[in-house]
This record gives sequence, structure tokens and C-alpha cells, in this order.
Amino acid sequence: MQRDANASNSSSSSLSLATKIGYALGDHTLNLSLSVLTLFYLKFLTETIALDVRLAGTIFLVGRFVDAITDPIMGKISDATPWKAGRRRPYFLIGAIPFGLSFALLWQSFGFETQIAKFLAYCAIYILFSVASTILAVPYLALLPELAQKYHERTTLSTYRSIGSVLGTLLAAVATLGLVTLFGEGTAGYRGMGIVFGIWLAAPWLLVFATTYERFAGVVQRKPNTSLQGSEKNQATTDAGIASGFRALVTHRAYQKLVGIYLFARMAVDLVGSIFAFYFAYWLARPGDLPSTLATLLVCVVVSLPIWLKVSHHMGKRSLFLIGVCWWILILILLFFATPEWPRWAIYALAAASGAGYAVADMMPWSMLGDVIDEDELVSGERREGFYSGVFTFVRKLGGGLAVFGIGLVLGWTSFVEGSAVQPASAISAIRILTSLVPAALLGLAACVAASYPLSAEAHAEILRKIAERKSVTQETLEAS
Repeated sequence: MQRDANASNSSSSSLSLATKIGYALGDHTLNLSLSVLTLFYLKFLTETIALDVRLAGTIFLVGRFVDAITDPIMGKISDATPWKAGRRRPYFLIGAIPFGLSFALLWQSFGFETQIAKFLAYCAIYILFSVASTILAVPYLALLPELAQKYHERTTLSTYRSIGSVLGTLLAAVATLGLVTLFGEGTAGYRGMGIVFGIWLAAPWLLVFATTYERFAGVVQRKPNTSLQGSEKNQATTDAGIASGFRALVTHRAYQKLVGIYLFARMAVDLVGSIFAFYFAYWLARPGDLPSTLATLLVCVVVSLPIWLKVSHHMGKRSLFLIGVCWWILILILLFFATPEWPRWAIYALAAASGAGYAVADMMPWSMLGDVIDEDELVSGERREGFYSGVFTFVRKLGGGLAVFGIGLVLGWTSFVEGSAVQPASAISAIRILTSLVPAALLGLAACVAASYPLSAEAHAEILRKIAERKSVTQETLEAS
């Protein structure tokens, strides 16, 4: 499909509200699925299925090993797709049903008795879900830098994406346990919840497909300009293979920095999300407060995103990320000192304050990604959004996998008892530290990496100027021949 009538011939045309909202629906479904899994799947496996906590944590890590292979491959497949309907959007229709179906299967009870049988069954289904998620997520995220090509326009679209994403997390936080209760608690409750959310995850992709478009539809790869001379010609590469893509990533300093920023930030986000249910159940002894506290946090994320968007027009993305992350570190340190005697309003206040930092940690890396991809185009002469987004998607999932795997190991080492309402002091201390100080340290690492991130608004403008200049030279050469 050629570029929609919604977009003008100018690549800098503003995106319509329908396109922004439609695009946000995609990450709403992706983050809804990841949030339900992050918040509740470890407890489902350990308490409802009675799987050993270390084996349960390992399932998440196995899924990440699969993603390490499939995400970059899906990126290259998407980059090389020659269909007239586009390189990205057709996969929204291909992956939607497998995505919803595999999610529903994750919450079924199969009656296995042995630990190894349970582990293998849920591990296999989790791998299927990971692959289905990859088919959607990689082309979807590769579409962002194609839709929004200006420095600040990408921040705007990333803000809409983040709002959709956070609303998915909010829905996971407030509706999951309610659906489980509605369908009868226990295995029946989780089965019903999985089916409802499975349908919810699949359906919106029709709207995502209908409201978005591709600027480079039908364009497989843009090869380097063979008329270039000197160092520009030497930098360009014509090898579109995966090995070539990884070589480019290894030597791309800005992308390396961005991956470090996002990995540490994502691990912090997912660590807090995964351990929060344990924190409320075993330390604060207020498991019923979890949904309302998460809702408070996430509502404040949504409210703060437009504010951060306005601020972003007056400062660089790096500076904005550093401010938001440092604020969140402070709140997490305060959370370490929270006790069961604290009033509810104090916990709600910390959750609300955390929302502002969470918003920046989620929004800014995706806004930065498009700028890094433009820098790669300047060097290579190719548009490789799919490959770059594939690796970045893997980093997103890797952060969650490492967080949950780490929780499983630490709780196992500290004598956590699956299914017990009473836990040893060692396990409770570990839960407190995993909820506060460890994510604060991870955010500190993200801030250290971000401090040397090289792409400013001025640097990106110069990249776009050079790309446009090179295209002009290429066009003149073709016309002359």
C-alpha cells in the first residue's frame, strides 16, 4: 500500500489525532499483556499452580533467550518485506489472533503433578506467546520513526504511545484480580481472566492497522549512494544481512548508550512491577491496597506525560531523562523506609510521586530511538528501523525477564515459602530491598549512561540536513544519467 492520503507528500507533515490514538492502541495491548504477566504471573505459577519459585522465574528468562533470536530476525524480515501493503502494518493482522490466543493459554491449568511437567508446559506456552508478541511488537515499534520524523514530533508520538501503554498497565492493575474473582477465583478465575484479556489483546490491532500508514511502503532497503566519494563512501555498507546489522550496532556509539539506558531503566520498572504484589502482601500486610495504589501511580503517570511533553520542547531528551530518573530514585529510597504502620495516604503519596519518574523512564528512550536510526541511515544509507527496533524490543523484554528471574533466585535463596501467608524474615527483607534500593541502583546506572548520550536536538538536525543533502545529490545524479 502506498502512503495514505492522510499524509501529505512532505515527510514532515503533522500526524492526525486519529493516527496518534490508533498507534497508541498497539502499545496498549502489548503493555497490557506484559503488565499482567509482570504483576501476576509469578504469583499465579507459585501459588495457584504450585510451581517452585526458581523454576517459575526461569520461565521468564527462557522466553528472553528466545526473544534474543526472534526479535532481531523479525526486524530484518520486516525491513526486507516487499509487500505493497507495507513492511510493517501487514504483520498487525498476521499476529493479532496468535497473540491473544497464546496469552489466554498461559492462564490455563493442565493438571500436571510433577514440577518438571509443569515447568515444561508453561515454558512452551510462554515461548509461543513470546514469538506471537514479537510478530506484532517489532514491526509496530519500527513504525514510530517512520510516522514521526522530526525531533520533537517523535516525543509527541512517544507520549501518546506511553499513554496507551500506561493505560494498559492501569487496566492490568485494577481489573485482573477483579476478573479472577468474577470467574470464581483459583484456576477457573485465572482461566476466565485469560480469555477476556486474550480477546482484548487481539481486537485493537484492526484499528492500529486502519489508522496508521507507512512512509516507505514497498521500499525494501535503500542502498548507499554509490556516487559518494571519500570517507562517506567508505562508511556506507550494502550488506543487509543480520550479521551486518549486528556489526553496525556494535560500532554505533549512540545506540549502545541508548540500549544501556533502556535496559537499566526497564529492569527497574519491571522489578518494581513484579515484586509489588509481594511487597503489599508480605511487608505492608495490605494486599487489598495493591490495585488502588497501582491505579494511583499510573493515573499520575498519565497526568504527568503531557507536562513532560511540554517541558521537552525547552530542553534536550537526555536532560529530561536525567531529571525524571533522579526524581524517581529519591522516591524509591523513601519507599525503603516505609513500614506497615505508615498511614495509607503516605503510601499513596509515594506512589503518586513515583508516577512522574516512571513516565520519563518509559517515554524518553523510545523517542530517542528514532534519532539513533536516522544517524544509522546517514552512515549506512539504509532504513533499518525493523532491525534496530527488534533489538530494542528484545531489550525491553530482557529487562522484564532478568527482573523476574532475579526475584525468583533471591526469594529462593532467602527461603521464601510458595503459597504460605507467613514468610521468614530473610524473605521479607529481600522483598523490601528488591522493591526500593535495587531499582534505585538500576536507575542510577541508567542515569550514568545517559549522562554521555551524544545526540542533541542540534546534532539530530544536522543529521537530517546531511541526509537530505545526500538524497538531493543522488537525485541530481540520476536525472543527469
